[in-house]
Amino acid sequence: MKYNLLAFLFLASIAHAELTVPAFTAYSEPDFRGVEFSKKQGLTGWKDAKQHVLWFGEIKTAGKLTAALRVKGDDGRDLQLTVGEASREATVTNGTASFGEFEIRKAGYVKFELTSKADADGKGLIEALVLDGPAVKDAHFNLEPRRNASSVHLFYPTPKDEKVAMFYNEVTAVEEPLYSFYMACGFSRGYFGMQINSETERRIIFSVWDAGKGQSAIDRSSVAADDQTQLIAKGEGVEASVFGHEGTGGHSHLVYPWKTGQTQKFVVAVKPEKSRTTYSGYWFQPEKQSWMLIASFRAPKDGNFLRGLHSFSENFGGQNGHQQRKALFGPQWIANADGKWFELTTATFSHDGTGKANRLDRFMGVQDGRFFLSHGGFIKGFTKFGEPFHRPATNEPPTLKLP
Repeated sequence: MKYNLLAFLFLASIAHAELTVPAFTAYSEPDFRGVEFSKKQGLTGWKDAKQHVLWFGEIKTAGKLTAALRVKGDDGRDLQLTVGEASREATVTNGTASFGEFEIRKAGYVKFELTSKADADGKGLIEALVLDGPAVKDAHFNLEPRRNASSVHLFYPTPKDEKVAMFYNEVTAVEEPLYSFYMACGFSRGYFGMQINSETERRIIFSVWDAGKGQSAIDRSSVAADDQTQLIAKGEGVEASVFGHEGTGGHSHLVYPWKTGQTQKFVVAVKPEKSRTTYSGYWFQPEKQSWMLIASFRAPKDGNFLRGLHSFSENFGGQNGHQQRKALFGPQWIANADGKWFELTTATFSHDGTGKANRLDRFMGVQDGRFFLSHGGFIKGFTKFGEPFHRPATNEPPTLKLP
């Protein structure tokens, strides 16, 4: 009986184990760059009371929880924490701000929104949000410093041994925060899609990787000349250069203000020549209603047709990784070396390492006859790695008049 009682007390003690959510995993609004976050210092530089600090977590057990902050150097600061529809106020005292108890009425993603009653000098440092109580049981928060939403991918199976000479795809952005890259035509040697670089600049991007060590090199100066991809041609207004840090290769982009909700069309064409392959990326210019060449790159140590066809959606800047990204992909078509078109109506889902355990707000599906990818936003939705999806066929191959 004594051992049973000890076991019960032990289980009871861990059932309501305290959960510490580091401050460096939070976000700020309305300016996601208005507060500094770092693994070493936590949250610093919070001066403006108009800035709010946000944590997001998946609460799996409805019930009560208590919330507090661990703080350094902000004694006397008046704060407010809102969880769901309830708000509690607290004053930082001796490094702690205790907000008391909140009721979580329904399991799911919950936002913890912290506000300040007045401006401050910004010298204070928030270390962590500390949660306790029955609702904390099995709760899931991202506890790692990488705040990006998980990158998500569509992989398209193609007919075995088919010589794929062209890959056609369309992308329509539905949600498009800053630092989003919606990639339409991915293949074993490169990628082609559209990106949001800043509040004032958007791009159409086409890149092809080098061969050999260039597939993993950081700096192209370390890549042998006979492994380097060569620029053969580029379209009007297109900037071409080289890239590194994610492998190395040839990069090209056109600055163009593509619009949310407007479908963008892409096609990659290849020409194998012995041990080399020329990859050409073409994009359909909506205003001119015609195709234009973005760039052609000759890739050494290749000689293959298109392989490993895929699309992806990426959040390449973590400051706003709490915002949802969503895009529609399709229809997808391939043409073989004889010019015969085949429609691709199956795609399988995958994600990067962040999506394995840290950020589970990532999923795909079929909408309006097209595949979609969604990631970020801390919203309901989860797709298993490798799960296949099927979209209805259009049976209308593209008609291309390429320059």
